[in-house]
Amino acid sequence: MVRRRQAVTIKHVAADAGVSLQTVSRVINREPGVRPEMAARVREAVDRLGYVPSIAAQRMGGSRSYLIVALNDRERTIGDWRAREGTDWIDQMLLGSMLACAEHGYRMIVELVDTHSDHIVRELMATIAAVQPDGVILTPPHSANPQIVQLLEAQGISFARIGSLRQGAGFALTMDDERAARIATEHLIGLDHTRIGLVAGPSEYELSGWRVDGWRAALRAAGLADDLLAHGDFGYPSGRAAAIALLDAADPPTAIIASNDRMALATLETCRDRGIVVPRDLSLVSFDNTPIVRFTHPPLTAIDQPIAQVAARAVELIIADLAGCAAPTQPIVVPAELVLRQSTAPRRTVT
Repeated sequence: MVRRRQAVTIKHVAADAGVSLQTVSRVINREPGVRPEMAARVREAVDRLGYVPSIAAQRMGGSRSYLIVALNDRERTIGDWRAREGTDWIDQMLLGSMLACAEHGYRMIVELVDTHSDHIVRELMATIAAVQPDGVILTPPHSANPQIVQLLEAQGISFARIGSLRQGAGFALTMDDERAARIATEHLIGLDHTRIGLVAGPSEYELSGWRVDGWRAALRAAGLADDLLAHGDFGYPSGRAAAIALLDAADPPTAIIASNDRMALATLETCRDRGIVVPRDLSLVSFDNTPIVRFTHPPLTAIDQPIAQVAARAVELIIADLAGCAAPTQPIVVPAELVLRQSTAPRRTVT
């Protein structure tokens, strides 16, 4: 019979280091009030015994759960998974937030909540009661939902809002979408395009409006018309419909910016169907820069959104807030960048 090896507990660490359980808990939780030599003894005991802190042990130092929850949109996320059309937005968000949590002894949990639900308050309260998170990360469109923001504020939970600058509690973080759309448009203007269309995202996302603003600002600064605007919902079918609307315009575009990769792929496919060659006949720029756009023909020029960095910063802000550090007074901006590939070229002159 094989005997299971006895797990090392916080009591073993305390006995080995010759300190109290409370001292071990403080060192594990990186809390102040422990003399350096005593903290060193505890860390040496942890390494020697191979102790892995449990959430229960971490809670001994206070009322914290050492859990941070990310709330993502249920309907859109599940729909993407079932259709196998998901992007790596969630992957990148998890990468950044989980690594940042691990650095500080926290754990990350993802919960899916339907922002359109009539029972969103009850649903969110059930999640909070079950998980008891120390902090919450809100992703679009939850970050702009006043019910969610007010509920978290009333519960006294530290939270970050990615992609929202609306008035309200919580830490606001953006990827500077207005600037991103502006530099994408300026890139096309620099290639001598004067008819530049935009496939915008749904209005429930604040970032959709910011991208329209950036596109318009660049066009107006160059003295160009901003009449080539179509809206989608970030899905492939809506991107196809928007591309058709733009290409059917009386004075159609020679360049199009799509507000996410799936709508850009839909635009690319629509062009193929019509015999429009990218970038010879039409230049195309996408948002997101998920892996797929590197393998299309041609590979797509795209706005690369630093989702992992933003999520990591959100975690750091929450943990700093829990430690009593001063909160930033202005929104945190992690700027996006334009990645140039083969889908944009100088406007073709017809002779």
